[in-house]
Amino acid sequence: MGLLALPIPGSFFKVISCSVLVLLSLSCTSFTATEAYDPLDPSGNITIKWDIMSWTPDGYVAVVTIYNFQQYRHIQAPGWSLGWIWAKKEVIWSMMGGQTTEQGDCSRFKGNIPHCCKKDPTVVDLLPGTPYNQQIANCCKGGVINSWAQDPATAATSFQLSVGQAGTTNKTVRVPKNFTLKAPGPGYTCGPAKIVKPSKFITADKRRFTQALMTWNVTCTYSQFLAQKAPTCCVSLSSFYNSTIVPCPTCACGCQNTSLSGSCIDPNTPHLASVVPSAGKNSYTPLVQCTSHMCPIRVHWHVKVNYKEYWRVKVTITNFNYIMNYTQWNLVVQHPNFDNLTEIFSFNYKPLTPYGAINDTAMLWGVKFYNDLLMQAGPAGNVQSELLFQKDKSTFTFEKGWAFPRRIYFNGDNCVMPPPDAYPWLPNASSRQLIYTLGLVMTILSAVAFLQGYA
Repeated sequence: MGLLALPIPGSFFKVISCSVLVLLSLSCTSFTATEAYDPLDPSGNITIKWDIMSWTPDGYVAVVTIYNFQQYRHIQAPGWSLGWIWAKKEVIWSMMGGQTTEQGDCSRFKGNIPHCCKKDPTVVDLLPGTPYNQQIANCCKGGVINSWAQDPATAATSFQLSVGQAGTTNKTVRVPKNFTLKAPGPGYTCGPAKIVKPSKFITADKRRFTQALMTWNVTCTYSQFLAQKAPTCCVSLSSFYNSTIVPCPTCACGCQNTSLSGSCIDPNTPHLASVVPSAGKNSYTPLVQCTSHMCPIRVHWHVKVNYKEYWRVKVTITNFNYIMNYTQWNLVVQHPNFDNLTEIFSFNYKPLTPYGAINDTAMLWGVKFYNDLLMQAGPAGNVQSELLFQKDKSTFTFEKGWAFPRRIYFNGDNCVMPPPDAYPWLPNASSRQLIYTLGLVMTILSAVAFLQGYA
């Protein structure tokens, strides 16, 4: 019996097409919603706490504190900038520990002129060395905030502002809107301000608690996809048991002579110092050495030595950026043998356990005043250390790329890894079997020749 051919109306294809588009849009939305999630630091965020400490005739005095609760992502020079939009017609009469980048139009005021009259002010930190009468506690770091795991004591910063035309009670004050945080470029998305229980403070003698008159919090999360169009680092691999050096993937962070990658400089260019602008000064836009990967940072993992009970790895971080010194840099490495890390040389180490009892992630950073500054591209633009691991005979192996890391972050950004099939593997077992077989054949032939000669 033949198949009955039925005509299919055009509307059917329209319905199918629309359904596919809806599914694609939903899948894109789901990916966008998880872009800011970091599996190695699932609860990491930056929290901005706004505490009203006292009332003034036309407003209030508040202390704003920025807490970096991220384990390994810090804010480096040229530092953070914080912005918002006032809910009413507020002005900033004065500030301590910070300043706005613009004053705005204050022509309607006679006599005392406010510090800032803009509807959408942007605040930046003051520099170290600011006069004491302009400082408050925990301010004036040039916008640099350390990560929580690296140094909790320097993982927060504060400034004070006197706000006018804002209301003088908890019921008349309005919360600012549309908070933005740049650190120093894009990457952070801030949620709405939420009024919470007033913060409590303990006096110097630790015998009395005081509290703010009103408090609201703002939470900001980081997304590497929003921070930059291309990755910022890559990983290369090598080992003692294989002569192959696996380089960073080609065009890992961009390709030469393309508009997206920007410009690069050949290190052999005559008068290199005159070609590089603002040498020695930090810049958010990299100017990198011309390489096949075009990454500002390369991390090289070399399996160096195999002992009876231990094995050793050498890690080298190289800066290819001519106009960036990386201060307080850090490296996060995921490898299953970190639970048996025995010794580390010239780096600080702290285990990160995002999965509870599983200890396979390590945070590494430089020793203060020794190698905590990764210099710009050049002879001094690298730092290195060696790690000594104890072997766990139940899991240890050099086969199939086990000795190489699963994931590496530099300054909180995920680095591009080589493809797994390119890892330096052990010599093929079939080669060893072939050598054994050839040896056995030669032994047999020698024995036969010997017997023939004896006969």
